[in-house]
Formats: sequence, structure tokens, C-alpha cells
Amino acid sequence: MAPITFDTPKFIRTLKAVGAPKSQAQGEAELATKHDINDLKRDMHDMEQRLIIRLGGLIALAIGIVAALVKYFSTK
Repeated sequence: MAPITFDTPKFIRTLKAVGAPKSQAQGEAELATKHDINDLKRDMHDMEQRLIIRLGGLIALAIGIVAALVKYFSTK
């Protein structure tokens, strides 16, 4: 997975451009970064869980199809 980049200096400049004091802009950039990382971790965990469930479903489906084919062809 490609690393996610966050351009902190650009974010700070943007906040300062709309009138935020420098110290506040720096604090917001730090909080946004931590918040974004936490959101990303939570999203990745949720995605991992969904993929595991889907993979389990596909494996169960494949086993069912193979079992049905074996039964079908063993009776002929």
C-alpha cells in the first residue's frame, strides 16, 4: 500500500491565509494529522474485517460447489 502523505506546511499556510494565527494553524495541523491517522487505521481495520468475511463466504461457496459436483458426478 502506498504511504499516505499529508502536506503539513501547505495546510498551515492555508490556515494562516484565512486568518488563523500561526500557533493555532500548527496545532490544527497536528490534530488533523493524528485524527486522519486514527481514521485511516479504523477504516483499514473495518476493510480487513469485511475482506475476511467475504473470503470466508467465497471459500464456503467453493466448497459447496465442489461437494455438489462430486455428488452429481459420483451418482452417474
